[in-house]
Amino acid sequence: MRLNYYEETDSLYIDLSSKTSIETREISPGVNLDYDKQGEVIGIDIDNASKKLDLKDLTLNHIPAKVHILA
Repeated sequence: MRLNYYEETDSLYIDLSSKTSIETREISPGVNLDYDKQGEVIGIDIDNASKKLDLKDLTLNHIPAKVHILA
């Protein structure tokens, strides 16, 4: 899983899978879910992310994975 923040558009994309998206549905104003061909959610796109989320704080609890911090 990857979290990608794009400052120029103030959007946050949460990549849940490396599969290809074939459909996007807006589930709330500015919140879109991407689906693969099996209908599984593979990504979440949040527009105006800094107005909807506290982007200065990210807490991971009991995640059994290696964390990579890219700046």
